[in-house]
Amino acid sequence: MTTSLRPLVTRTSDSPGPTTPVKIGVTGLNFFYGQKQALTDLTINLHANIVTAFIGPSGCGKSTFLRTLNRMNDIIPSTRVEGRVLIDGEDIYSSSTDVVDLRRRVGMVFQKSNPFPKSIFENVAYGLRINGLARNRGEMEGRIENSLKAAAIWDEVKDRLTESAQTLSGGQQQRLCIARALAIQPEILLMDEPASALDPIATQRIEELIYQLKVDYTIVIVTHNMQQAARVSDQTAFFWLGQLVESGPTEKLFTNPAEKLTEDYVTGRFG
Repeated sequence: MTTSLRPLVTRTSDSPGPTTPVKIGVTGLNFFYGQKQALTDLTINLHANIVTAFIGPSGCGKSTFLRTLNRMNDIIPSTRVEGRVLIDGEDIYSSSTDVVDLRRRVGMVFQKSNPFPKSIFENVAYGLRINGLARNRGEMEGRIENSLKAAAIWDEVKDRLTESAQTLSGGQQQRLCIARALAIQPEILLMDEPASALDPIATQRIEELIYQLKVDYTIVIVTHNMQQAARVSDQTAFFWLGQLVESGPTEKLFTNPAEKLTEDYVTGRFG
C-alpha cells in the first residue's frame, strides 16, 4: 500500500470513538433532480464535535448531499428525497419539521463569500433580527461581538462595524459570513468549499478557524483539496458518481483505505 500521502496527515486525528454521539444519521438516502438520480443509497453517521470532510471529483454529489442536511435543496424545483436524515434522532424530512428552525440549527457557509450590501454590524445582526434572538440593543451588540470573535475577525473589524462589508478582503468577507452563521447559534455548520476562492494565507486562517470551532459545533465541509481535508478533518467520506464509496477516520482513509477506488483517487491516479 502506498504511503505517499502520509505527510498530508499532520496531526493526531480526533476520530469518533465508540462513545462519540452521532449528531447526524443518514440511512438509505436517494436524491433526484427530476428524473435524474444524483445520490444513491447513502448511509453514514456524522458524529458530534468533529470535522467531517466530503471529498471526490466534481459532480460526484458532495454538495448535493451537504444541502440535504438542512434541506437547502427544497428550493430547487422538481427535486425528490427518499430515505432518512436524522438529527439528534429526529427525521428532518418529516412533515412536522419546521424548516426555518432546521436551518437555524444547521447553518451554511457557501463557496463564494456572500456578505449582504450592508454594514459589517448589520450583516451579523441580520439573522438575529429575523429570528428575534436579541431582546434589546445591548444583547444584540454582545452577540455580534461574540460571533465576530468566534469567527476570528473581531480584532480586524471592531473599529469598522459601520463600514460596508464590501470593503473587506475576500478572506475577511468569508470569516464575516461564518460569523453571520454563528450568530444564530447553530448546532451544525455546513461549509461548501469555504476556502476555494481564497489565497493561501486566508485559507490557512479559515482552516485554523474550523479546527477551533469544532469544540462547540459539528462541522461538515466539502472540499476538492485533499491536503485541506487531511489537515482539518477527523473523518472523511469519499464520493464517486453519487455513491458513498468509503468513510472513516481521515488518517486511515488517506494512508490505508479499504477500497481500491479510494486509493486510486487519493494517490492522484484520477480525479
